[in-house]
Amino acid sequence: MRFCIGDVHMRILLIEDDHRLSALMVKTLTAEGFQVDPTYNGDEGVEIALCGSHDLAIVDWMLPGRDGPAVCQAIRTAGLPMGLLMLTARSQIEDRVAGLYSGADDYLTKPFAFDELVARLHALSRRLSGVPADSFELRIGNLVLDTHTHMARRAEFSLELTKTEWTLLECFMRHPGQVLSRQFLLNYVWSYTPDVQPSMVDVYISYLRTKLRRPGMKDPIHTQRGFGYKLDPKDA
Repeated sequence: MRFCIGDVHMRILLIEDDHRLSALMVKTLTAEGFQVDPTYNGDEGVEIALCGSHDLAIVDWMLPGRDGPAVCQAIRTAGLPMGLLMLTARSQIEDRVAGLYSGADDYLTKPFAFDELVARLHALSRRLSGVPADSFELRIGNLVLDTHTHMARRAEFSLELTKTEWTLLECFMRHPGQVLSRQFLLNYVWSYTPDVQPSMVDVYISYLRTKLRRPGMKDPIHTQRGFGYKLDPKDA
């Protein structure tokens, strides 16, 4: 997971089919320092969540496709360590209990104040981030990423990476040894931006490889023809 002190850099998946409300929530939460990826359908929300690239999900109860409780159940069944905040117009105690039993960590009824939403997200992140400080550092071989300061290095060499290159390398380091498809990388790095083409992945893989090259060190990123790319820990 990518929790950072003060909740900066946290990535939230927002599953809300009311486009106007969703836009207001994205604007508000982005101003608070969160990174927010909106989607408007329960089935699509589960698909995105299963990529494992989000820290928290805000899930509306009434959704096209799977409803909110079914989304939460699918995420919990997959074993993802995401925080889940349920939104709903249902205010009865039995509804709140049903939402929590479906796997939600917290529950907020509509209409709600944005200040309360932000406060609940901060509180939820503090509960979920009970991990040692060194968990902010990713290490694979001689590759090191500090997810708090966004510093990167290979052995003693500092890596000057753009935001996109940094996020791409982070994705590989969170999935060492796994073959990642272009679509997976596209979703992780570009947050489901519809106008970004899969060929962009190949372009940034090339950029990243250039910056990772050091004398006497192997290229840790391997191409799996027809499947995608992987970070090989043995060559890192």
